[in-house]
Amino acid sequence: MRSRSGSGSGGSTGYSIATFNPFFDKVDQKWLVRFVEHRIGDRRIIRLIGKWLTAGVLEDGHLIETEEGTPQGAVISPLLANIYLHHAYDQWVHQWRQRCATGDVIVVRYADDSIVGFEHRHEAEQFLADLKARLARFGLNLHPEKTRLIEFGRNAIANRRTRGLGKPETFDFLGFKHYCATRRDGSGFVLGRKPMAKRMRTKLREIKERLMATRHDGIDGQGKWLAQVLRGWMAYYAVPMSGSAISAFRHHMIERWHGALMRRSQRRRLTWTRMKTIADRYLPFPRILHPWPEKRFLVTIQGGSPVR
Repeated sequence: MRSRSGSGSGGSTGYSIATFNPFFDKVDQKWLVRFVEHRIGDRRIIRLIGKWLTAGVLEDGHLIETEEGTPQGAVISPLLANIYLHHAYDQWVHQWRQRCATGDVIVVRYADDSIVGFEHRHEAEQFLADLKARLARFGLNLHPEKTRLIEFGRNAIANRRTRGLGKPETFDFLGFKHYCATRRDGSGFVLGRKPMAKRMRTKLREIKERLMATRHDGIDGQGKWLAQVLRGWMAYYAVPMSGSAISAFRHHMIERWHGALMRRSQRRRLTWTRMKTIADRYLPFPRILHPWPEKRFLVTIQGGSPVR
């Protein structure tokens, strides 16, 4: 879900960063079945979903009955979660925005992660209070650590500097750290995004473990596998403003590869210069693969309709 409304001129923006957590364990099954019945009239499908919800969970050979939540790891759980949040959250947010908002409101939701941006701070505070009450009605709650109201947007840097405060706060969303930045030529605000440090550390730890376990398999096999990993990483994270983070990830990947190869044998020392030559032979060089959002939204499909 991504939507925007309002007629404001774009002032200092506060972002209420909300995560419905824990979600899959807290879904009210009765409400969920009612939501599904809005679109599905076949009682056989409804009964099948009901059996799926109450099938229980096996832990250490013992069956644990489930009276709330959706099956962990089941392929249908993300679909049911979106149905649940569509009725419990999306529709309510749309109505709240039309009824209560006077400035710009930007809503972005992916699964159980959501960000809502406001032009006016008092509207953000009102929304946060109303949202807590709304979710409580459906057995959900906001993550106490991730839910916060921060000053963020095109005027946040200047406004905080005027008040003698530091840089605007950042927030994490879908694996990226988002921060306020300015264009290189100083012409204005730009949204900065880079991979979350926690995600990078986790991935590098996995790479190190895999390399140490396969250090005797040969450089060619390791190099081809690392190339696949790096291409996959860049396919998601290589967005504008993340070039330095992508270069750092590649560098740390080579360091771990070098360490694994050095552990393979003590007879011949592998210099860093030679290691760089080997890495350049297999690993693609960092480059930005995704355009700026405004350029992506200008793309048209067959028939001339814009992509939104």
